[in-house]
Amino acid sequence: MAKSYIQGMLGQNERILLVTRQHWFVLFSAILAEIVITLLLIAGVSVATFYYPPAAFGFVLVLVPLISMLRDILTWYNREYIVSNRRVIQISGMFSKNVVDSSLEKVNDVKMSQSFFGRMFDYGDVEIMTASEIGVNLFKRIGDPVKFKTAMLNAKEKLGFDEMGGKSQPAEDIPSLIAKLDDLRKKGIVSEEEFQKKKAELLAKM
Repeated sequence: MAKSYIQGMLGQNERILLVTRQHWFVLFSAILAEIVITLLLIAGVSVATFYYPPAAFGFVLVLVPLISMLRDILTWYNREYIVSNRRVIQISGMFSKNVVDSSLEKVNDVKMSQSFFGRMFDYGDVEIMTASEIGVNLFKRIGDPVKFKTAMLNAKEKLGFDEMGGKSQPAEDIPSLIAKLDDLRKKGIVSEEEFQKKKAELLAKM
């Protein structure tokens, strides 16, 4: 369901490059108290039932922390951070969806911060500064923040690459475009096959 919702938001020729969530530490800290309460209730009701069998009805109380735990799990699962080849998207909400996205064209700077434990367990904060009305978009304690930041910066640098071959370019600009494409190829952002294809398309326009 989540995937179909995301796919429904994509524009023409837009594709998802990376999907991540907050680190599992965030989920664990949210449900830890509920796990402890559930275990204590089970233990307490089990002991009470041993001495007084009708006390078994007390197991109904276990549903309260279990339902709360399920809600926290679904909240965590439905909060996703997505990098496409055009934008960065944040989606939250189980039934009512809240979507915030930032166009890669308007991203001015990206700041990542990791604590000692964040580096050890691979989580951190990614702060995106944009020229849009949002201004600053902060993704807190997401998993694999280095990969997220790298995917976003690579997508921003590659932005417009897929359209280069279809645009009308002055002949004098084509050599510089090929040079830019070659730079992207050397950085590993575009493949050799992509480079050769776009190069051939640009040369055909000269």
